[in-house]
Amino acid sequence: MAGSWATFGVDLHVDVARTGSGLRRGLTDALREAVRGGRLAPGIRLPSSRSLAADLGIARNTVADAYADLVAEGWLTARQGSGTRVAQRDVPVPASPARRPRSRQGPAYDLVPGTPDLASFPRAEWLKAYRRALTAAPNDALGYGDPRGRVELRTALAGYLARARGVRADPDHILVCSGFVHGLMLLGEVLRRRGARTLAVESYGLDVHWELIERAGLESVPLPFDELGTRTDDLGEADDGALGGVLLTPAHQFPMGVPLRPDRRAAVVDWARRTGGLILEDDYDGEFRYDRQPVGALQGLDPDRVVYFGTASKALAPGLRLGWLVLPPDVAPEVMAAKGGADWSCGVLDQLTLAEFITSGAYDRHVRASRLRYRRRRDQLVAALAARAPSVTATGIAAGFHAVLRLPPGTEQSVVRAAAWHGLALHGLTTYRHPAATPPPADALVVGYGTPSDSGWPGALETLCGALT
Repeated sequence: MAGSWATFGVDLHVDVARTGSGLRRGLTDALREAVRGGRLAPGIRLPSSRSLAADLGIARNTVADAYADLVAEGWLTARQGSGTRVAQRDVPVPASPARRPRSRQGPAYDLVPGTPDLASFPRAEWLKAYRRALTAAPNDALGYGDPRGRVELRTALAGYLARARGVRADPDHILVCSGFVHGLMLLGEVLRRRGARTLAVESYGLDVHWELIERAGLESVPLPFDELGTRTDDLGEADDGALGGVLLTPAHQFPMGVPLRPDRRAAVVDWARRTGGLILEDDYDGEFRYDRQPVGALQGLDPDRVVYFGTASKALAPGLRLGWLVLPPDVAPEVMAAKGGADWSCGVLDQLTLAEFITSGAYDRHVRASRLRYRRRRDQLVAALAARAPSVTATGIAAGFHAVLRLPPGTEQSVVRAAAWHGLALHGLTTYRHPAATPPPADALVVGYGTPSDSGWPGALETLCGALT
């Protein structure tokens, strides 16, 4: 005989028939084990004997007697007007054999690039937008939905991207996904189905992207890189159809930080038009430019050949798992088919909240405030290096919230080790070099100055300078 106690907000599935000594003993043993095992926490109020008896289908006296036994043993307490509760007592918890003592609790500061200042997430404004969006949402919005994503978000994105990034977007050709990696998975599947065997990538980037491309059945081939950035002139030789596309970060190359030159933008667009290949544009931090007007998206040059990737990961937080693809009209049906018949990957309420956040102007206000914060940190980084480590040069700092710190030759690994010894997590430039790339050797650090909180940034900067000197 089992009972759920669901009507009391507790679901213990108490088994009172697992002994041969009667219902009273069975219930007493089951309750004692629930307390001993931690399923009934100290202080929790148990249902009345009448209610529990009705729930279990046994006599009330049986429950009352079981409670009395456990009160006498000290497992429960019973007070007039307070009911029966689990006694306050220490319950020993056996140590997990897999848990080992740690001499350190991880680095004190994190300067690994890729994450914004999560402490600055606009919680109050986001909550207001959530409430407005939920109040206005039609009932059918809570269903499985359009695989492209909610029309409210697609419409808001089309207007914002046109205004802020120069993207030519039709809401019908925008697809909401759960971040850049999800979008790249979809495009990798489409390219493979089209017969592509390779995808060109930049010499510097993220290994998770290259691995994902390979899992999609494609080979990632690095493009040459020089002092002016990624070279696209070699794409002219790849006209046999094996190369299905090229993945670029044209506004602010990650991690080197240089924009794609106008002549090289034109060259890659010409290649795509001539061969039918696709340009995959990762506009990961295009909104954060400090020294001049933002560099517009490459997609504006040819919306029929460029797939534009954007996410909320840098401007808001990666934990939202919200991204979007602006698709060429002839590619959109294939990508939507790859995603599936329902929007299983992105929460509807988060989509509606982001749509409200954008249309209300809260997104613009947050981006402006973040831009000022990161620019201030960048300036502090540059000033600290000039004063304390003059042999180190910061490059790629016109945009984003990471910098490449050029080091004296042969010192990259020793500086990374010194930083770790000081409790500072950061990466050397070699971490981001494609295994098949042959760029000139360079020793450098990639420092994510957007990652720490405002309170943690001064300590992180001080520790970095200590590791460099």
